[in-house]
Amino acid sequence: MSETTTNGLLRFTTAGSVDDGKSTLIGRLLYDSKSIFEDQLEAIENASTQKGINGPDLSLLTDGLRAEREQGITIDVAYRYFATPRRKFIIADTPGHIQYTRNMVTGASTADLAIILIDARHGLLEQTNRHSFIASLLGLRHLVVCVNKMDLVDFDEAKYREIVHEYKSFSSRLDITDITFIPISALLGDNVVDKSDNMSWYGGSTLLHHLENVHVGADRNLQDCRFPIQYVVRPQTDEHRDFRGYAGRIASGVFKPGDKIIALPSGKESTIKEITLGDEKLERAFPPLSVTMTIEDDIDISRGDMLVRINNQPDVVTVIDARICWLGEKPLNPSSRFILRHLTNEVQAKVTEILYCIDINTLHRNEENKVVSTNDIARIKIKTASPILTDSYRKNRTTGAFILVDPSTHLTVAAGVVG
Repeated sequence: MSETTTNGLLRFTTAGSVDDGKSTLIGRLLYDSKSIFEDQLEAIENASTQKGINGPDLSLLTDGLRAEREQGITIDVAYRYFATPRRKFIIADTPGHIQYTRNMVTGASTADLAIILIDARHGLLEQTNRHSFIASLLGLRHLVVCVNKMDLVDFDEAKYREIVHEYKSFSSRLDITDITFIPISALLGDNVVDKSDNMSWYGGSTLLHHLENVHVGADRNLQDCRFPIQYVVRPQTDEHRDFRGYAGRIASGVFKPGDKIIALPSGKESTIKEITLGDEKLERAFPPLSVTMTIEDDIDISRGDMLVRINNQPDVVTVIDARICWLGEKPLNPSSRFILRHLTNEVQAKVTEILYCIDINTLHRNEENKVVSTNDIARIKIKTASPILTDSYRKNRTTGAFILVDPSTHLTVAAGVVG
């Protein structure tokens, strides 16, 4: 373990249909990369024995809720951290059941890469298509398709090639440029961390090797400077009587002291005086750092405002053309009013038009049936009561995303992207 980490943090999510082996795969990654504490392993072995299973049931490493363990499925999003000498990882294990699609959206929204698992016995299913489309919708540029349970089809190369061909045909209509296919057995460990002796016909890398080496740094937007204000810092102490700082998390771009900026929506211009992270003064700040900025001029700035470069500004809009994944239990009612939460801002909004729904299996637009039900994906138009500061999601995953909240129940009913 003396070798130093050579690549940055990778956030990835797992998705696919129920029982495709997502939790077992993550358990195998943790187990074979020696990222499990002895007491964890002992607890898993005891739980496995109680279930009458010989050897550790690796899926229990991520299925942390009692209800999940009893049902043998993943309901919540389970996050796990592990590291190898080459990289650090954060994994989001998301549910396969269709009724928990909202959790899959949650896990994928902050990921750099998605692993789509396909059961070699069953091939592509509706949830495979749905989760792949959501990954595309949420702007993930890297996809790893793991054809799992190869041991149950006798490690048959022809079966693997058939599934790869079928998935390539489907994914040709998705906006994902980097797709890698790997045949695996999560249960036995084939091609997860170590090369499989059972699939000598496969000449590619193992899953862990691919995750350690995939380059995601270029995916981050460092050109469009966006700093949403979360909190105005006014200590009101004798030492800092006149201090006024603006705290928040940098959404995109690189900020430096001396940069000319404009505060939106007011349009007032100023210059960055200082950027601090805790007690440390920074020469430059970039996403996802949470920092405090001070500026040279006394400008009225509040939560929900945004600091940007003068010559590179977001769109200031009250009408949004968006794609949404509907998460509400009841169909979307266009006459209903919602709370639209975007970055640190919150505004009243209503859906003015449903343009079309997406057929998840063919990816064709359905402009005839505009009933948007749970887990449906649709294109809509939204009118907001006051302007929001946004970019197209394709350009900026942070400033181009929002959620719709039901004001009566305070439940999130839709996750959306602009453009």
